[in-house]
Amino acid sequence: MAEGSKDQGGVGTMDPEEDSPNMIVYRKIEDIITRIQDEKAGGVAIRTVKSFLSKIPSVVSGADIVQWLIKNLSIEDPAEAIHLGSLIAAHGYIFPISDHVLTLKDDGTLYRFQSPYFWPSNCWEPENTDYAIYLCKRTMQNKARLELADYEAENLARLQRAFARKWEFIFMQAEAQVKLDRKKDKAERKILDSQERAFWDVHRPVPGCVNTTEMDIRKCRREKNPHRVKKSVYGVADDSQNQLSPVHISSQPARKPTKEDVQKEITFLNIQLDRHCMKVSKVADSLMSYTDQFVEYDPLVSSVEPSNPWISDDTTFWDLEASREPSQQRVRKWGFSLEEALKDPAGRDQFLKFLESEFSSENLRFWLAVQDLKRRPFREVPSRAQEIWQEFLAEGAPSAINLDSHSYERTSQNLKDPGRYSYEDAQEHIFKLMKSDSYARFLRSNIYQDLLLARKKQPADTEQGRRTSLEKFTRSVGKSLTGKRLTGLMQSS
Repeated sequence: MAEGSKDQGGVGTMDPEEDSPNMIVYRKIEDIITRIQDEKAGGVAIRTVKSFLSKIPSVVSGADIVQWLIKNLSIEDPAEAIHLGSLIAAHGYIFPISDHVLTLKDDGTLYRFQSPYFWPSNCWEPENTDYAIYLCKRTMQNKARLELADYEAENLARLQRAFARKWEFIFMQAEAQVKLDRKKDKAERKILDSQERAFWDVHRPVPGCVNTTEMDIRKCRREKNPHRVKKSVYGVADDSQNQLSPVHISSQPARKPTKEDVQKEITFLNIQLDRHCMKVSKVADSLMSYTDQFVEYDPLVSSVEPSNPWISDDTTFWDLEASREPSQQRVRKWGFSLEEALKDPAGRDQFLKFLESEFSSENLRFWLAVQDLKRRPFREVPSRAQEIWQEFLAEGAPSAINLDSHSYERTSQNLKDPGRYSYEDAQEHIFKLMKSDSYARFLRSNIYQDLLLARKKQPADTEQGRRTSLEKFTRSVGKSLTGKRLTGLMQSS
């Protein structure tokens, strides 16, 4: 068996101890983890903890791990034991189940041991396709604890654009793995989900956290090894980078690339990364749905009321479109996108009214101020730019907006030489904020729903009012006729 593994390693991969400078550290950590998990030799007891409505299987407390490190590794200072435990957690060998901050706390926080399958010594440099499969699985599992965080949703969108051509294959793999996971026991599935999440917390950490798997200058030498095969998280060797398509094999004798060639290739690859690739079928479906949605709003295609101003000289249609009393057709168009709502003066007023009710109208007022700045005469741009800064972005501004640090720094740099587009980054950030947060609530609000329903109910309400008035008139006439008939009968008798 040993000889067979040696032969196999000589063909596909190198010895891990020779391949990785960090393997010595991993072996030491794994030796400590093995001793901690060995309950017969005095390790930490792994137990099941009862919570309010469920049970939490296979966990230990942080205080138990710290006490074990102090006792068995001859550590005198508890702070040193916590530091060592945090290093072990940072490499993914233990992880908390309540959050995803890979540190060790000396309290009752519950931790779980990572499966040896996900140890860094066994899973080297997972591919982006594996990460895409994992994120797809998370979206298919309808559980609150498995919902994607903001940075994970952004990574999923970026990976979907990058792997647009083979996204269906990735989605099918994720779907198949979800079906297999559902056949497992509930407790086992919960443990595996947490271990897989902890693995990706190490290899794709939260923005701002240190990535303990990043390559240093010594690891970069391995990139020059043509026989090295990367391991995939799911056990499939990824050697696609070493296989060239016959189309890309040049018949010319290979020459050593120069510095200019490398720079041109880097520039070309950066341009390719920014390209947005989509299938032709998806583009056609999007174009058809867009056409179906806006066909009734095109005067050249659909008949409009009262008359088509492109054919006749009657401009009543354009006057109605510019009025502050929107029709049902215009109100329905606001629900297509935030851009359509802001194009319509009435829609812009209603959206501003809604933001004022939520005490966030400064976002739209800032966006409108920047739009106005772009149309100002050039001589007025510097002064108006400073006014916008003092009103919305300066320290202690009366209408301060919520801006991220990157956009704030870019805007402050642009204002050293103010121009029409100095607030471009800040305006884009605020627009995305309104589109993702406020606009969705606006469509569900009473302000928009009342306008939409009022336009629909107006003819029915008018007809109902007429019918009610007619019924009252009939009843009153009937009563008077009945009274006259009774009086006549009494007089005749």
